[in-house]
Amino acid sequence: MYRPEIKVLDCTIRDGGLINEHLFEDKFVRAVYQAVSASGADYVELGYRASKKYFSADKFGKAKFCTEEFLRKITEGINSNTKISTMVDIGRVEPEDIPLKKDSVVDMVRVACYVKDIDKAIALVNHCADKGYETTVNIMAISTAFEPDLEEGLSQLANCPLKAVYIVDSYGALFSEQIHYLVALYAKYFKPKGIEVGIHCHNNQQLGFANTIEAIRKGANFLDATIYGIGRAAGNCPLELLLAFLKNPKFKLDPILEVIEKEFLPLQSKMEWGYIIPHMITGILNQHPRAAIALRNGHNKDKFADFYRSLVNNDVELT
Repeated sequence: MYRPEIKVLDCTIRDGGLINEHLFEDKFVRAVYQAVSASGADYVELGYRASKKYFSADKFGKAKFCTEEFLRKITEGINSNTKISTMVDIGRVEPEDIPLKKDSVVDMVRVACYVKDIDKAIALVNHCADKGYETTVNIMAISTAFEPDLEEGLSQLANCPLKAVYIVDSYGALFSEQIHYLVALYAKYFKPKGIEVGIHCHNNQQLGFANTIEAIRKGANFLDATIYGIGRAAGNCPLELLLAFLKNPKFKLDPILEVIEKEFLPLQSKMEWGYIIPHMITGILNQHPRAAIALRNGHNKDKFADFYRSLVNNDVELT
């Protein structure tokens, strides 16, 4: 599946950090950056640029804040053509904490929001663009959005200085037909303005990779993935599968396989991610994974049928 317009963004550290409060060792983050750079991926997202006004540095790791000192330490001495991205959440960053692009190693800022906050996202996009950054908007939990509200937001975003606007299947609830519909809906507003459609899939129903393929087939050109599918709960579309599928000679698979061997297999013995039944259940019910995460951290973590019944009956005390 070769299309030169396609851009691949690795969000291993940013999305994977949602499992462990971004408490990764610098060595691990640097290994990911080096592997992704060697793979030829277009962007690598090294975390959030959250403000310490909202999060304690005692509880969260460095990739939660992505200070320039941290980013320069991670990237120093590594020859890379891969651009660096950070993500900001509405209500979790102070605009003045984002430096000018000329003073930063970051190339792109991705603004994450829900449909109800698109107006706030627009203000933050304009702020970041004025500072010299490439920008995207990632509309989260798209499976819960009401279409009139979504269309109103898309029409407003179409007038912003954006590289792409992402369909984000936060709950891993969507099927191929819905992906097709959403890509076409986004394209109606964005293609005439030269803004690309992006796709970010979660793997609750083992459809993260398949739905990414379906989005590509319908014209999405900005693609998110993570190494070994790491990410909160069921995780994400695996980067290694995506690179192999794209058939672009600029992408190299072996650096990703090597970092999986050396870093991710040991990590998976300490952290849980990927398809398991509780995350499947929240996916088919189109619900946030918080209840499944709580279950897996409790004493009844394998009581799948009871967990399903508890969600269906709106009783999520089973932990």
